[in-house]
Amino acid sequence: MKHRPYLTLSVILMLVMILMPVAGASAGPATDGEVSFADFELVGTLNFPTGYMFAGTQMGGLSSITYDASRGVFYAISDDQSVINPARYYTLSIDLADGQLDPGDITFLDVTTLLDESGQPYAPASFDPEGLVLARPGILFHSSEGIANRGINPFVNRYNLDGEFTKAAPVPPKFLPIGGSQGVRQNYGFESLNVTPDRRFLYTASEGALVQDGPAANIGVSSNARILQYDLNKLRPGSEYVYVVDPVADVPVPPDQFRVNGLVELLPLDNVGTMLALERSFSVGAGNTVRLYQIQTQGATDVSGNFSLPASFVPVNKQFILDVQDDLGIVPDNLEGMAFGPALPDGRLPLILVSDNNFDPAAVTQFIVLAVTLE
Repeated sequence: MKHRPYLTLSVILMLVMILMPVAGASAGPATDGEVSFADFELVGTLNFPTGYMFAGTQMGGLSSITYDASRGVFYAISDDQSVINPARYYTLSIDLADGQLDPGDITFLDVTTLLDESGQPYAPASFDPEGLVLARPGILFHSSEGIANRGINPFVNRYNLDGEFTKAAPVPPKFLPIGGSQGVRQNYGFESLNVTPDRRFLYTASEGALVQDGPAANIGVSSNARILQYDLNKLRPGSEYVYVVDPVADVPVPPDQFRVNGLVELLPLDNVGTMLALERSFSVGAGNTVRLYQIQTQGATDVSGNFSLPASFVPVNKQFILDVQDDLGIVPDNLEGMAFGPALPDGRLPLILVSDNNFDPAAVTQFIVLAVTLE
């Protein structure tokens, strides 16, 4: 009788695979401790004009971006509601190997059509694509903010890289728009979507207050958006926290014209509740104001059990980092997407911001890259 080791090679390899952190899904911090944003420097900016064509589609409406470390590429979703071309996301390369962003460093490589539950391209104006994240290797999640004025619900869905729908995450009923009496407002749904470095939790948020939670942002009026956490393994909604959106930054010209401010992206820095939050304010005649904040959910009230917000609660802690125009000297377009990329030559992380041009000839698809230091 031969003496056998307690652990065979195959068992050892299996344990290693189980115990290893998930790799290849995205770049960024990966620690169980608390991580904070320490410093930033502008690397560069590149613009693509509205009307730029790629693979027979009009590239634009880039509302979210995510990095795939296993393939060394980024994916960016278009918020075209299958009206100009079928709903889609783009695969692109951003070459920062020399630590700079130069003309020609951003290249579009592929376009993938998103498919609905029946395996067909989404019908025109049937949803409003906004968020995209590579949650695990080969697994994308995509959020739609819904179309509240037509009673179309927001969603968070799971897809394969080929655009095939695989599963819908349940959305708590409080977020569903019903007759203007509850749920997300028109254009204030699930704009953001991202995951924690350990791949345990998925986060999205309403762009502004749910109808039953208070007013939308306005001149001199802040708004209580809800951050919604999902358990990524069980795909089950969990905690909810209040994020206080700033008032609209500028008075429109003339003053009665359209204005808006909202929470458009979240980017977790660690596994204990620290995230970057991107706010975008727009006023007719004044343009965009885009600000980056660091937030912390620790110590905030979990309001998941409340259909409408309680009289007293503690919102997430919120600290100002930068204003794109004031601190970078860049007039911002409609910046809505945010992701880390692979480390720069000096070890800092590139933070990529991208804009949704709304397919407006007067706008551009704007990429801004910062070199950031975390501590």
